Amino acid sequence: MLDINKIRADKGEVEKALLKRMAKKDLDLDGLIRLDDERRQMILEVDNLKASRNRHSKSKPTKEVILAMKKIGQEIKARDKELRAKEAELNNELSVLPNIPADDVVAGGKENNQVIKTFGKQPEFDFKAKDHIELATSLGLIDYERAAKMSGAGFWIYQGDGALLEWALLNYFVKFHRRNGYEFILPPYLLNEESAYASGHLPKFRGDLFWTQDGTCLDATAEMMLLNYQRDEILKEEELPKKYFAYSACFRREAGSYRKEERGMVRGHQFNKIEMFQFTQPEKSSIGFDELVQIAEKLVEGLGVHYQTVQLAAGDASAAMAKTCDIEVWMPSMATYKEVSSVSNALDYQARRANVRFKNSVTGKNEFVHTLNGSGLATSRLLPAILEQNQNSDGSVRVPEILQKFVGKKVIGK
Repeated sequence: MLDINKIRADKGEVEKALLKRMAKKDLDLDGLIRLDDERRQMILEVDNLKASRNRHSKSKPTKEVILAMKKIGQEIKARDKELRAKEAELNNELSVLPNIPADDVVAGGKENNQVIKTFGKQPEFDFKAKDHIELATSLGLIDYERAAKMSGAGFWIYQGDGALLEWALLNYFVKFHRRNGYEFILPPYLLNEESAYASGHLPKFRGDLFWTQDGTCLDATAEMMLLNYQRDEILKEEELPKKYFAYSACFRREAGSYRKEERGMVRGHQFNKIEMFQFTQPEKSSIGFDELVQIAEKLVEGLGVHYQTVQLAAGDASAAMAKTCDIEVWMPSMATYKEVSSVSNALDYQARRANVRFKNSVTGKNEFVHTLNGSGLATSRLLPAILEQNQNSDGSVRVPEILQKFVGKKVIGK
């Protein structure tokens, strides 16, 4: 959520920045300021009524004074109710506004994304290469048919060496993050509405989440849980930055139709992911962002997989994020790159919604922290990239060296 005081103070600059990612017809900052003016006037009126009640309370308690105080009390109660409604209206309007893009984030959509780094080269084959579905099926790594029978379309079952390879990736990630000083968290998979609102998934993305009859939703990413881990707390400045990582299965409705090639594990309703998260002082969030990008890159490099790092244009990034870089692995069968990590700086956007603050040691005031998140990593596209990039002419697949001790072999074959 954006700061209404910042909007009031720098309306022109805020509008200019927001127009990088949204149409002018959808942006009405003047309307927000009018709502805030009305809210401020209501606060003034309520404060005046309370001051009047305080003056009466110091008078001799005559019948007239008692009646006057009763009337004022009733009016305060009514005005407080109106004020809460106005505050809710303002907060609702603020909640649908996206975050302000960082200065170095360009305007536009996916077509304006910028490749800022590449690692390795696209593999070349002197044989007819297979896609990850054919490889995984022929090697007995994934069972799509039984998963469809069990749960429906968009699911898969890891089995045998496939399960070992998946678990090896997760073990590799966990060990890497612990060495980098991140605290390991295993959170619940179900969240209440307040938690989904704090993370920015509500109200706009309600339809993307799986909801239970009890009003809780399954997590779409562990980012949701890690943000809410410190919700409504005031952190000690000397403890910042706080660095966490969490493992979770992630659940997404993924409604609608997708391209034919986005099958197998490339897009599904459930997948495994390790998520990194930081709570930082505002002036240090850019440092945290660079660190998260570097960690995600090193994880992929450790697997020897060809990838590129892309800085997203404002219109292609999540609405809650001021800046985002994606790490995308090369998928030979699709002749394209697919995201395995998305690293973002939300500035104070999520912290305002989740009410996460720290006590500034200089000013003595409680200020909102900045929050950052990054996949470290998601496996559902990484494993297919490993299969496709590391395939041999006989249909076998080379296991990345760093995973061989977990899998127990160098090559997975029939």
